[in-house]
Amino acid sequence: MTVNQNELTMRPITGCEELGLFSQLPYTLNEELADDLVTGRRRPEWMWVALHGERLLARAAWWGRPGDDTPFLLDIFDIDDSSPDRDRVDIGVRLLQTALAEVIPANTRPPEYNRVVPSDWREDDMARHVVEDRMLALERTGARLLVERLRLEWRPGTPLPTPRQRLAFRPVRGTEEILALMTLVLNGTLDAHSRDDLTRMSAREAAIRHYEDELAHFRSPRDWWRIATLPDGEPVGFVTPARNDYNPVVGYLAVLPEHRGNGYIDEILAEGTRILIAQDVPRIRAATDLGNTPMANAFHRVGYVIFERQITMTWS
Repeated sequence: MTVNQNELTMRPITGCEELGLFSQLPYTLNEELADDLVTGRRRPEWMWVALHGERLLARAAWWGRPGDDTPFLLDIFDIDDSSPDRDRVDIGVRLLQTALAEVIPANTRPPEYNRVVPSDWREDDMARHVVEDRMLALERTGARLLVERLRLEWRPGTPLPTPRQRLAFRPVRGTEEILALMTLVLNGTLDAHSRDDLTRMSAREAAIRHYEDELAHFRSPRDWWRIATLPDGEPVGFVTPARNDYNPVVGYLAVLPEHRGNGYIDEILAEGTRILIAQDVPRIRAATDLGNTPMANAFHRVGYVIFERQITMTWS
């Protein structure tokens, strides 16, 4: 099917009554859209469609925090893969350009794009084609690949390593303590987001930004968070087991630079996992960069499995 691009209609949806239209293209987040609209995490004016008649050819949607005037990230962008190659990428580009101009304030850097993809997307020809089409369309609007991340899950019944008793664990004593530790662990970090932040701001500013963007919004008690220490009380690292808007998660996991290479990461991760297990959770989610091999290996040793990957792209 060849589409005359002048015949396209590009517009935001009118509201919940058009979720059936918006969900014609499949994605795991479709089932969350209705609740997101009710809670204010999404708005109809942040959810755009490209239509040819009644047929949905592409869609884009941003997610934000309730009460925010602008969205936090672009997490849905799909193109109907039944159109010819050139047409579908062009349609995706036009939809993004039109929607970005309306959703994002002028002279403002667009929020990053996050997209969950199959764990084997490179080995599956169809999946690779779909992922690469989306990435090409985003690149043509000025976005670039920041990182590919592993999405991991711990499932009930998975055994945890026996505690080695090398570390003690205590609650975080306050916001300033966790911010100070977050600042220290940025030295030598392998995390792509943190490395990108450090090109534009100080380590302290990057820690504050991470705290305000993520940790401050967890829906669970902060007394779940743990500082790992040596027997004499010296901090070694920390973990922030938590609940976000959707799942129990290992939110932040780190070892201080001077203590790296001693295998402490496994013990800290296992402790954070135990805290969540005690809440009788159905699963625990986590993520780390594909290139952060030490962290990925730690998750594997503690029993987490890769169930998806995530593509993250940003605009300059």
